[in-house]
Amino acid sequence: MAFLDAVTLTGDVVELRPLDADDHDGLVAAARDGDLWTLGYTWVPRPEEMRAAIAEFRRQYEAGETMAFTVRRRDTGQVVGHTTFCHVDAENRRVEIGYTWFARSAQRTGVNVESKLLLLGHAFERLDCIAVELRTHWLNHQSRQAIERLGAKQDGVLRSHQIMRDGTVRDTVVYSIIRSEWPAVRSELRRRLAAH
Repeated sequence: MAFLDAVTLTGDVVELRPLDADDHDGLVAAARDGDLWTLGYTWVPRPEEMRAAIAEFRRQYEAGETMAFTVRRRDTGQVVGHTTFCHVDAENRRVEIGYTWFARSAQRTGVNVESKLLLLGHAFERLDCIAVELRTHWLNHQSRQAIERLGAKQDGVLRSHQIMRDGTVRDTVVYSIIRSEWPAVRSELRRRLAAH
């Protein structure tokens, strides 16, 4: 069995399904909800780039590098976003949760909280990870606050780490949750989800 087998993760609010070419139209609609590709501090495919992005994530999955998910609301079936396990280090039992974005209307609705609960649960309880990383742009204060609310600890800042689409240089903030922290993080995520 591959470290990252295709799996569907199901909660009460959302279902995370392996990314498929058939998700194109739903992902385009979700990205248009807030014109997410215009945000300078994160990467969301433009509508005309979505098909190529899906193909690239599928290629990375076949290479064992990434497992991308389409995020759907369970009550409506509507596609509301995208997330991945990426930067996979199977030998050292580590993954990163990244390339996460949600339609503006899905933000602060429990979608992100339950998505992270499902992903972290799978990483720690099924993949037996010793650590899960989360990374974001130094200037993405909304994402940094959301990651910190998860209970992740900041490991450091990779300065001048990436060149963004607009030519600016990104400082990347690296966070992690380690296996011993998972029970407390899980309890807090469940509490926050129940509050929605």
